[in-house]
Order: sequence, then structure tokens, then C-alpha cells
Amino acid sequence: MIRALYSAASGMAAEQMSVDNIANNLANSNTTGFKMRRTQFQDLIYQSYVQPGAAAGAQTIVPSGLQLGLGTRPASNEIIFAQGNFQQTGNPLDLVIQGKGFLQVRRPTGEIAYTRDGGFQLDRNGSVVTANGDPIEPAITIPSQAQSIAIAPDGTVSYTQPGQTASQVAGLIQLANFANPAGLNSIGQNLFLPTDASGDPIVGNPGGQEGLGTLMQGYLEGSNVSVVEEFINLIVSQRAYEANSKVVKSADEMYQMINNVQP
Repeated sequence: MIRALYSAASGMAAEQMSVDNIANNLANSNTTGFKMRRTQFQDLIYQSYVQPGAAAGAQTIVPSGLQLGLGTRPASNEIIFAQGNFQQTGNPLDLVIQGKGFLQVRRPTGEIAYTRDGGFQLDRNGSVVTANGDPIEPAITIPSQAQSIAIAPDGTVSYTQPGQTASQVAGLIQLANFANPAGLNSIGQNLFLPTDASGDPIVGNPGGQEGLGTLMQGYLEGSNVSVVEEFINLIVSQRAYEANSKVVKSADEMYQMINNVQP
């Protein structure tokens, strides 16, 4: 009975973490560029009373064995990088990536972070920055007298000045990608940092030979969270939690019966 109690308790703890993950997904259902996470579980170690394949006789072996598992644990909550819906804003500094890749921004610490949030603005110096004031990498500056800003699908940023018809190039937006984007480290503020699991960034021009996506101006990528799907997952996790709690109750009642047996 004690084994059943701990196995069911591990299931309750795992489902609690699953609900926590669902809550975070739902809380970010309207966060620009947010990527949902999916909780994955693994079974724990087993107690083997009869090892599968053990000898049952001189010429026979046990076909299946007798093993009792000791519960479950959350193994990971993988980031799902499916494309979110595009939302038209009309803001010339809003960008979406059609396909693979991440925009690069330089944090105050000097390190490069990566994001799918293309909501950029201009600071007092005319530099293109994120909502937190982190500049895009490579840095791009737009003069204060610029009348219009155009960003081509290949990342070329150009602008026109008063009295001029020809546009001038301000810079080129580059994208980065990773061999395993799911291995990136989420640090909040819609930013990711590379890890040994993600590999080093592969930097290139949008739409280039590196297989990176292209840019679209005047749009933002919405969250890829499906509210309906998350509510279904919430119901499944809640029912699994209830089932494990009933196992705890049943195991406790059986344990109580054993303790009440008179010698």
C-alpha cells in the first residue's frame, strides 16, 4: 500500500506541474511571438520481482516478467515553435518572420538574445530597439527627418528624406537559427538565449541559403497558443489528478484495513 501511495503522489505532483504549464500558456495567449510549451512525462524506476526473459525452467524463459513501476515525473516542457497567426498593425517597424529564424537583439549585458517578437520602436537617437530599449543586432539607425521607412523581405531597411525621391539604405536585418530551437533558454521578455542543447546560432540574411524565413513589414506574429486545446489539456490534467487522489484514498483505506487486522 505504501508503494501505491507514493506512486499516486508522484502522479499528482506531475499533473500539478502540467497545470502550471497550461496556466502559463493561457496567460500568454495574447503575448506577441510567444511559443507554447508542452509538458512531457517519464515513468520512474521499476521493481522487478521476475525479470523478463529470466529462466523459468531448463528449456523455457519467462515471456513477460513481473515488474511494478514507482510512478511518474515531468521530464521536460518542450517549446513548440509552430508559426502563430499574423496580425496587421500598419506600423512600419513591426515585423514578422515568415518561416524559420529569430531576430537578434543586444541586451544591456552585451550578450545577444533572440526573439520572435518583431515589435520594434525608435529611441531618442533613432536606433531601432525593442519595447525594453534593447537595440536590434546589427544596429540600425533611422534619421529623425526620415519620412518613410521600408523593410524589404530580405531584411534591407531603407528610408526617404524630405525633398528626395531616392531612398537610402539604413542597414540590413539579419536572422539567426539553431539546430535545436527547443533547447533555447527562455529568460522572459520574449527573449531566448542559446545553450549547449540548442547549439550555436546560424546567422544569415532573410530568405538566404541558410534556409531562414523572410520578413514582412507592418505585421506582428501572435502567440501560437490554442486556447481551446489548452482548456482540453486542463480538463485531462484535472481528471488525471483526481484519479491519482482516489488511488491515494483507496490505498489509505486498504492500509487501514491491514492495520486493523487482529492477530
